[in-house]
Amino acid sequence: MPSTKPEKAAATLNKFEKIKAEKDGLAVKDELEHFAQIGWEAMDKGDLEHRLKWVGIFYRPVTPGKFMLRMRTPNGILTSSQLKSLATIVQRYGADGSADITTRQNIQLRGIRLEDIPDIFRRLKAVGMTSMQSGMDNVRNITGSPVAGLDGDELIDTRDLVQRVQDMITNKGEGNYAFTNLPRKFNIAIEGGRDNSVHAEINDIAFVPAYKEGNLGFNVLVGGFFSAKRCAAAVPLDVWVPPNEDVVDLCWAILSVYRDLGLRANRQKSRLMWLIDELGIEKFRETVEEKMARSLATAAEKDEIDWEKRDCIGVFVQKQPNLNYAGLHIPVGRLDAQSMFDLARLAEVYGSGEIRLTVEQNAIIPNISQENLDLFLSEPLLQKFTINPKPLERKLVSCTGAQFCKFALVETKSRALAIAKELDRELDIPEDVRIHWTGCPNSCGQPQVADIGLMGTKVRKDGKTVEGVDLYMGGKVGKDARLGTCVQKGIPCEDLLPVLRNILTKDFGAQPKQN
Repeated sequence: MPSTKPEKAAATLNKFEKIKAEKDGLAVKDELEHFAQIGWEAMDKGDLEHRLKWVGIFYRPVTPGKFMLRMRTPNGILTSSQLKSLATIVQRYGADGSADITTRQNIQLRGIRLEDIPDIFRRLKAVGMTSMQSGMDNVRNITGSPVAGLDGDELIDTRDLVQRVQDMITNKGEGNYAFTNLPRKFNIAIEGGRDNSVHAEINDIAFVPAYKEGNLGFNVLVGGFFSAKRCAAAVPLDVWVPPNEDVVDLCWAILSVYRDLGLRANRQKSRLMWLIDELGIEKFRETVEEKMARSLATAAEKDEIDWEKRDCIGVFVQKQPNLNYAGLHIPVGRLDAQSMFDLARLAEVYGSGEIRLTVEQNAIIPNISQENLDLFLSEPLLQKFTINPKPLERKLVSCTGAQFCKFALVETKSRALAIAKELDRELDIPEDVRIHWTGCPNSCGQPQVADIGLMGTKVRKDGKTVEGVDLYMGGKVGKDARLGTCVQKGIPCEDLLPVLRNILTKDFGAQPKQN
């Protein structure tokens, strides 16, 4: 597969294109020892605030000197040794150290000190982990079915394909200059089951299972994304590929076309869908075929996404005899070091030493034998990370929020959890309701896919500026997925509880609990 160097940016360069034109972000990979010695305050601003993201290190202005490290966990799969290594890293920072499970089956570490990065990277390499190309204008963590290889009803095991795509993009974690100068960030998902576990519709490239002439492979969707300016669901590329190296080749070709032709002058129009709009989907498909130097099969008439979305929380029988997987609810995805050690221990003692992450910010421990299941369920950690959470807490998703993110206009995680707990105490809710919080219009918390989505904003109340939210409704996941829309703007957070109580009662059949 050819390795094409990125073409030069457009003549009119915005701030970010200028930074990339001055020095490729990946170049900082060879300067980390130097940065650790001189300290973050002495660094070039472009390196500190932008280029470090190419190796997964994020300067956080709201916690200066305490960095975030974003890993790559393809298909959301970790070994217990990897999780223990991550726990050891955040443990050294005491109360400043923590980790978050993200909506891309990934994990982010907080409280990291720049002077420790060389040692941290050596530790990560020793356990087969990388953070390479996980931020800025790069391909984000590649998602796949969280129960790949476990689910008796799955169609395609996505694990190997996801790993191969990541290896192509990152040169097996060493860094790949061919894809370090994309116009903007890029998301790829590979679904192997029937329930659209990866939210295919919000990815730049999504592979969904489909039969063509009796053969099982993937139909391909392109262009899905969220941004402050626009949200768009992915559209069919009219392509079908078998579940083999063609998946990797197609990702390479689409990324190459996007890199070479994608819009760069206006950063708000630099996502893949804007290029598809400009070329038209047929011309875009032709351009991809030209890049691959071969024709592609047309899409199957229908895909196999015909189940409602599963959250995988609870205990489920695996396709392997006498084995089960247990989905644990991790409230808003937040982990401390001890919880990470405890999860790793459970995976080793009761399972095969493997932990899976989900796009709902939860964790799965697979390969628990039937004879050990009752003992597993009696573990104290399952009081904290329950397999039977309350309805609103069960489906709750939240971005990082103002505690750590400079873009967030409101605090999300703590507020989201407190409100969900209060409403779960007050109401009997006959169905699970998905509530997603995001702190700003960048939509990391994906409010557009939720039954109820809350996007942080600033509002005026009693002559003062206070934290508030815009309300989204109507999102659907699984089969017949669709994006929700904004139905009300500018609700002060302090007034949100009765608004949500009314929506849950009127639209979702909730009733006050009888004391």
